[in-house]
Parts: sequence; structure tokens; C-alpha cells
Amino acid sequence: MTRALQVAVQMDPIQSINIDGDSTFVLMLEAQSRGHSLWHYHVRDLTLHSGTVRARVQPVEVRREKGNHFTLGEAREVDLSTMDVVLMRQDPPFDMAYITATHILEMIHPKTLVVNDPASVRNAPEKLFVMEFPELMPDTMITHDPAEVRRFREKHGDIIVKPLFGNGGAGVFHLRPDDSNVNSLLELFAERSREPLMIQQYVPAVRLGDKRIILIDGEPLGAINRVPAAGESRSNMHVGGRPEQVALTPRDREICARIGPELKKRGMIFVGIDVIGDYLTEINVTSPTGLQEVARFDGVHLEKAIWDAIERKRAG
Repeated sequence: MTRALQVAVQMDPIQSINIDGDSTFVLMLEAQSRGHSLWHYHVRDLTLHSGTVRARVQPVEVRREKGNHFTLGEAREVDLSTMDVVLMRQDPPFDMAYITATHILEMIHPKTLVVNDPASVRNAPEKLFVMEFPELMPDTMITHDPAEVRRFREKHGDIIVKPLFGNGGAGVFHLRPDDSNVNSLLELFAERSREPLMIQQYVPAVRLGDKRIILIDGEPLGAINRVPAAGESRSNMHVGGRPEQVALTPRDREICARIGPELKKRGMIFVGIDVIGDYLTEINVTSPTGLQEVARFDGVHLEKAIWDAIERKRAG
């Protein structure tokens, strides 16, 4: 039997989560059911001082009860290296604050197992890491250069333009061949950020859904399809995408077989990839979602497999 673990959860405020959809919530429920102790803190409660990583944490109990889903105990400051596991589960954007948190947590990993590996998270931003697998993707470029964007558009006609470090579908544009706003859009992005953009060939199969496949320790163990709302090219559930049951295709398994070993090697225990038609479009490593949707459609509780993987690593 696995010994009880001390688990610190670095997440957004627990008060505001949606317990019917939040993956961190079911990870906490599963940990609690196994007898592990849970501690809650926000990334703003993290301190690095004289080589010691500290956090102001609160013991927490969770329950599936709307309006009463948590109980927090008295706050205390702890040395995070005394914890067995840290779940790094705050939502993006993947900005310098996020990157700084990975540097801080890297100082205690792997003595304290940080999930996912903070150095690998830092080195594998969703829209950059995926570019290591161009043979699996639609035609994609990352650039600042408006002339490159115009040439790409002349080649493909239909394109997707999105911020490199965005999340939840925010700032994603579908530009059709007759859309005259490309220059204005590029100017707007340039005014708001110094970061390059991701420009991607539009894949019409997105109308049938954007598949989220969950890989645990490199193995594909579940999936959901997210169908865009009418008039939308984005399938994210934040913007009205509808989840539905889906099975893995031979092409999905081919994609997972190609990337799975690399995820495992990098210490990526919980990853969600996005597949549209036959194409891999993103690899989500920061705070993947989808556990509760898979459970509702397939009756499979992937949080159990995630904790099995965590416990194996701690025991090893």
C-alpha cells in the first residue's frame, strides 16, 4: 500500500472553480480518497529566499457539494521541499510570471515531485513544443513578419491567426480568403504584444470538432470531442464549444505513438493534445483539462491513472 503523501496544489483560488468541470478539483478528490493530505496555495504565495522555496499554504478538504465544495484551514508558511508532491495547476497565460514559477519550483524538483516537470513545462509552451512534430501538423508558421503572413495567406487562403501564448481560445481569428482585415489585425496584435504570432492553415474538419486526447505518462487513455458553436471557428468550451463522446482513430493513435515517448521522457505526466481531423495542432502541458468530461461520457476516471503514475514515481 502506498504511504500517505503530503500534496501541495498550486492553483487559482479554489473559491471560484467550477466543480462540474474543473480537472484540478477531481485530482484533489482522488488524492483525498487515497489518504493523501492536501495543501492549497496560489502562485502569488510562493517565495524563494536564500535557496529555500517557501509557500503560504492552507490545509484543504474538498467535497462535491455546490456552494460548499471546500474547507480551508489556518494558513502557515512551509518549506515546499518538505512536501512529497506539488501539482502545478494554475491556469495560463504562459507569461513571465508563469515562467518564473517554473524556475522556482525547479529548485525543489525532483526531491519534491512537481507535476508536470517544471523545466519541461517551461521548455514546452503549447504552441512551440508542437512545432517539433511538423509532419503531424497542418502547415504552421511562427512569425512577426507581416510579409511572411501575407505569403502564407496567398498560399492557403483560409488561415488561423492566434497569439503564441494565449489560452482558452482568446484572440484566435479565422481569416477567410475574402477578409480584408489582415493588415489591421496584425497591427492590433503588434500594438498589444511584442510576441510573434502563430499562423496556421485552416482545417475545415474543425466544424466536426477539435478532439482533446489525454495522455498520462505518455499513453493515450481518453478523449473528448469539442464541437464549435454555430458561427464559431473556436471549439474551446470557454467560448461555447460543446463536448461530445468520441473514440480514438488509428490516426490519433499514430500521433500519440509518435509524441508519447517524448512526453514520458520529459516528465509530462498529464498532457492534453488537440487534434483536428488528421492533424495535431497543440500540446497542452501547463494545466490540461478534460478529466470530468471523459468521466461523464466514458465512465473512466483518468484522475485515478494520474495518481497511479504519481505514486509510482514517488515510490521509484
